Amino acid sequence: MKRIIYILVFTTILLSLYHCRPDRVYIENSDATLRFSLDTVYFDTVFTTIGTSTRSFRIYNPHSRFIMIDEIHLAGGEQSVFRINVDGSPGTRFEGYEIAPNDSMFVFVEATLDPNMSPDILRIQDSITFSVNGNLQDVDLMAWGQDVHMKKGEHITEPTVWTADKPYLIIDSLVIDTFQSLTISEGARIHMHSNAFFKVIGTIEILGDADNPVIIQGDRLEEFYSDKPGQWGFIFFQYPSTANVINHAKIINGTVGLYVNSPNYGEEPVLKISNTEINQMSYDGILAQGTSIEAYNTVIGDCGNSCVELIYEGSYRFNHCTFANYWRTFYSNRKTPAVFIANYVPIYDSVQDGYVPLPSDIEEATFTNSIIYGSRNNEILISRADEGTLNYTFDHLMARLDEEVYNFYTDPNFKSIYVNQDPMFDSLRVSYELDSLSPAINAGDIGFATEAPLDKNGNSRLRPSDQGPDLGAYEFISE
Repeated sequence: MKRIIYILVFTTILLSLYHCRPDRVYIENSDATLRFSLDTVYFDTVFTTIGTSTRSFRIYNPHSRFIMIDEIHLAGGEQSVFRINVDGSPGTRFEGYEIAPNDSMFVFVEATLDPNMSPDILRIQDSITFSVNGNLQDVDLMAWGQDVHMKKGEHITEPTVWTADKPYLIIDSLVIDTFQSLTISEGARIHMHSNAFFKVIGTIEILGDADNPVIIQGDRLEEFYSDKPGQWGFIFFQYPSTANVINHAKIINGTVGLYVNSPNYGEEPVLKISNTEINQMSYDGILAQGTSIEAYNTVIGDCGNSCVELIYEGSYRFNHCTFANYWRTFYSNRKTPAVFIANYVPIYDSVQDGYVPLPSDIEEATFTNSIIYGSRNNEILISRADEGTLNYTFDHLMARLDEEVYNFYTDPNFKSIYVNQDPMFDSLRVSYELDSLSPAINAGDIGFATEAPLDKNGNSRLRPSDQGPDLGAYEFISE
C-alpha cells in the first residue's frame, strides 16, 4: 500500500512540474540576429563535373531566448552548383527552424561545377540567406572551377600529344596501346583520381623543362592533400613497352610512382628518367622487375616502402641521384631500406607449402655520385639468391649504413662511401637541395659528373672554380 502511495505522489509531482513549465519564449526584437562561424564558405580550385569535399559552418543563437529562423534559402535555388544540408535535411529552401538559447545548428555545403568552356580558372559564387525577425542575413559561397580533359578507361590507339592548355583528369585508367605513343608537353598537369593508373604498353614521353615541369598528382587540390600519399595508383610499364622517356617531371602523392615490368630486348633502356622528382608514395618510388632503367638527376623522397626496389633481373644505372626517405611514422612504420636489390622473386611452392626464391640475373645495378639516406639506421639492403647473378656497384656515395646489418667495409663493390654523414639538406626547401655546410659538396667523382654535366636545376657540375662535383641531384651554388 505504501508503495502505491509513493508512486501516486511521485506522479502528481511530475504532472505538476509539467503543467508549470512555461511555454517557449522567442526573441522577436529586430535587433536580435544570428551569428555564424564563417561569413564565407570557400572551396579551393576544383575540377568541373567533379564534386567537392564537404564544408560546414554553424549558426549560433547568442541570445537567452529561443530564436526562430523564418526561412533559410539557397539563393541560386535548384540551378545552383552548390548543395546544402541544414540540420540533416537536404534542400534549397527551409522554413520554421528554431534554435534554443545559446545553442547552434550545422549547415553542410558541397558543390559540383559545370564546365566553363575556358582554360581559365573561373570564380563561382552563391549565398545562403537567413530571414530572422524581419532581417536578412547571408553566408557567401565561393568556389573556383577549372575545366579538364577527362579520361575514363580510355585507350590511346594512335600517336597522341597532350599540351598544357588545361589539366588532364584520369578517372580510373588510361592505356597506351602496343606500338602507340603519348607525348606530354612541358607544363602539362595530369591529375589522377583515387586508385587511377597509367598502363604503358606502347611508349610514353614526358617532356617537361626546368621552368615548366610535367606534374602528375592526385585530384584533390585542397592544401590539406598537398603532401598526403596514396591518393592514386601507379604508372605501369608492361611488355612490350620500351624507349620511354621522363624528363623534368614531378610525380607525387601516389602508391607506386613508376612500376617498370617490361623486359629490355633493344639497345635502348626501357626507361630513361632525368631531372625528375618522385615523392610521397605510400609504397615504392620506383619498383622495377626484369627491366632496364637509366636515371640521373632524379630525386625520390618519402616512400612507405623503398625509394628504389630492383628485383629479379635487369640492368640499372643511377647517376647523381638523391634518395632521401624520411617517411613519417604516423602514416605507417617503414621497415624497408631506401634502396633494396634482390636477384629473385618469391613464389609459392606447394610441395614445401611456403614461398621460395625464383632466382635470375641482375646484370648491373650501379649507383654513382649519389645520396642514399633516410630515417632508418640502414638504407641499403642487398639480398642474393643462392643461384643467379647479382652485379652491383656503389661508387662515390653518401649513405646511411649499419655494418651490423652488412659489413660493407669488406665488400669491394662499395667504393668511396661517405658513411653516416648527414647530407644536410636545405631545411627551407622540400626538394632536397644541399645546405652550404653539407659534406656532399665537392665529394663526387668528376668522371661520373661528365655523364651528367648539368644538375637538376641546370647548373654546371664542371665549373673550373669548383673543387669537384657535389653528390646527389643538385649542385650547391653559393649566392
